[in-house]
Amino acid sequence: MTLLIYNTLTRRKELFTTIKPSQITMYCCGVTVYDDCHLGHARSYIGWDVVRRYLQWRGYQVRYVQNFTDIDDKILNRAQAEGSSMQAIADRYIAGYFEDIRQLNILDADEYPRVTEHIPAIRHLIQALEEKGYAYAVDGDVYYNVRQFADYGKLSGRQLEQMQAGAGGRLDSDDLECKKQDSCDFALWKAAKLGEPAWESPWGKGRPGWHIECSAMIRARLGETIDIHGGGGDLIFPHHENEIAQSEVLTGQPLANYWLHNGMVTVNGEKMSKSLGNFTTIRDLLEGKWSEYPQPVAPMVIRLFVLQAHYRKPLDFTKAAIAAAEKGWQTLKEALTLDLHPLNLSSQMPISSELDTDSVTRFQAAMDDDFNTAAGLAVLFELAKSIKREFNLRHYQSEKELSDLQLQSSLQTLIQLAQIFGLQAKQENTTVPELDGVWIESLLEQRHQARQEKRYAQSDRIRDELQAVGITLVDQPDGQTRWHCS
Repeated sequence: MTLLIYNTLTRRKELFTTIKPSQITMYCCGVTVYDDCHLGHARSYIGWDVVRRYLQWRGYQVRYVQNFTDIDDKILNRAQAEGSSMQAIADRYIAGYFEDIRQLNILDADEYPRVTEHIPAIRHLIQALEEKGYAYAVDGDVYYNVRQFADYGKLSGRQLEQMQAGAGGRLDSDDLECKKQDSCDFALWKAAKLGEPAWESPWGKGRPGWHIECSAMIRARLGETIDIHGGGGDLIFPHHENEIAQSEVLTGQPLANYWLHNGMVTVNGEKMSKSLGNFTTIRDLLEGKWSEYPQPVAPMVIRLFVLQAHYRKPLDFTKAAIAAAEKGWQTLKEALTLDLHPLNLSSQMPISSELDTDSVTRFQAAMDDDFNTAAGLAVLFELAKSIKREFNLRHYQSEKELSDLQLQSSLQTLIQLAQIFGLQAKQENTTVPELDGVWIESLLEQRHQARQEKRYAQSDRIRDELQAVGITLVDQPDGQTRWHCS
């Protein structure tokens, strides 16, 4: 089978090919850490989690990077309002991100670079743009000259004449001053303001603009061209358009070969916003504190609800839709947790590892068509209902329609396909063996050696082993690895 992916850049489905055989580099824009994660974040990161899981199931080695924006006006405003610091606010909401997202069974990225860790790389990139005539400095600010890039607008399909002032995306008072040569130009570097964090630069003290941050982090962590760049549909313009402009004029190569964007979230058909009173965080939904649905919603219900829609389509949160997802999860959960031993299967052998070939084939056909999770879920529900029906026939009527091998095969197939979707019926509490620091450091050394020797499968296995027992690894730009208990 061939994998087809819809590429926002070309506006069509394309046959997926990788830069390196069987290896994928994937970058997704992460959160700006000034508040708790909301339903839009849940939709986005569940979607990319399943894309990553499926590509790994298909045999690819996926290197997945997702950033944290830890310097931004919104972070600084919250720090000022709370009498705190930018770093303290960022650290608090990064911790909150992991707490919320892991409840949804979203796997950790391989790396979580922070903007503030990449200031030298950002400065270097801006200097290179300035030297090539694509950037200009004005009173400590540096702007990108959009009209110098002939392909500007190729991702969003917009013409320069259609673009308004403020295309930089995140307006502040500087954008209202007449510093730009063109209203479409956007900030690469912002001059320091009194009382705000700032870094030294050739243009004076300041901090990065939003768009240059991702260009620098991608280049530093994954290289000049990556396989997949993902993000929300609201990032196509201006953020991703500007990333392309900044990166490709320097390398002459595509920043990403495939651009994927998920659809937006609505609530009862309306855009989710605090002003409309329909805004909610992941935490409030899980704890039953959302006025629209004032009862706790299980993490797997949220996952299932998200996956019932194609990732590129809008997703409407309604009370009826959540209730339907709860019923759907109950169906899957009952089948996933069935104990077949009371049926006295004739084989008296360990549960078969053979899979239902027809179900796997139909599941893969669905997912190979631009990650059609809705069609993939249909296969899971067929398996779940068939398993439950067979169990009831045998248990209550002493009859059967499937052979023992078919029943075992169906259950194993359901379990494996559910894992690809991150649908987990049981949470196992595992502890680190004696939580021995020597044991952890020994594994870290083995992993470091494997990475140096490019034995990435071994490196990933060690990372997964540590993650399974509650140890999270964070790879640093200098090659070192930090770890902490999840």
